[in-house]
Amino acid sequence: MRRRNFISLVGGAAAWPVAARAQQSNQTRRIGVLLGPAESDPEAQSEITAFRRALQDLGWTGDRNVRIAYRWSAGDPDRLRTFAKELVALQPDVILAVSTPVVAALLREPRTVPIVFVRVADPVGDGFVPDLARPGGNVTGFAAFEPSLSTKWLQLLKEIAPRVVHVTAMFNPATTSGGGLHFLHLAEAAASSMAIQLNAGPVHDVAGIENVIAAVARQPNGGLWSLPDLFLVVHRELIIELTTRYRLPAIYQSRYIVTEGGLVSYGPDFLDQFGRAAGYVDRILKGQKPADLPVQNPTKYELVINLKTAKALGLTIPEFFLLRADEVIE
Repeated sequence: MRRRNFISLVGGAAAWPVAARAQQSNQTRRIGVLLGPAESDPEAQSEITAFRRALQDLGWTGDRNVRIAYRWSAGDPDRLRTFAKELVALQPDVILAVSTPVVAALLREPRTVPIVFVRVADPVGDGFVPDLARPGGNVTGFAAFEPSLSTKWLQLLKEIAPRVVHVTAMFNPATTSGGGLHFLHLAEAAASSMAIQLNAGPVHDVAGIENVIAAVARQPNGGLWSLPDLFLVVHRELIIELTTRYRLPAIYQSRYIVTEGGLVSYGPDFLDQFGRAAGYVDRILKGQKPADLPVQNPTKYELVINLKTAKALGLTIPEFFLLRADEVIE
């Protein structure tokens, strides 16, 4: 597998040799992009396309004034650490960091490069910034979720599957915000008010995913809450297959998981966030500092339901739920 993939906005490009840097310093800027999924992930490619198009709208084109170096870690922590080190050593003008583990890996390196992040659940709680309005340092970006969403996810799962009383929150402690405890603590009070027994379902490998889902399915009236987690995103195909096999209602945070066969999702419009991230990259390339750019919360949320999956699970979706949905997949 290639460890490097240097490309421009409109075509291929080599590395950034020292001589070329001296010649191009006045007109060509350099952006590093570090991602958690594999390069073959179609959703990740859609998000990067949204980012590139927004850059082009702002005047940054690969044949004229910018080059982008990509690194795809495919959910591998070792590759992620290696690529973080490589990108920082290249000293680009700015790095786009996609997901919580990616930002954490970059911040273990010397903080010499501005960073704009997306898909980060809790930037303050994870210690990336001290304050959303005044991030300070070399890091800013777009938070993926607001605290109230923990309650919302449980509420929606209960509405779509009213018989659910045991909900297991599945996560990998190594790749989710706050080791997974952040979302669980926020949801505990809400779970009690909904007569839900909330359980933690930590997983550390692919075998753990099947073990947790099988255990939930053995409980009467069980449901699954798939937390925002790079590891679970990388292995979403397996999760969808298992929840369908065990006829287990599950809720997710991203639309594309439902378009691929998941039951229901509620979360930000990430394509919109990638476009907005291009705006921050543009401002940094033009001289602004990350410390002066506030971390922004999501502005657009989507409720998506897959009726085909609901039918396979034996669920009848209430009419009021369908009317509230932003997208119904049939």
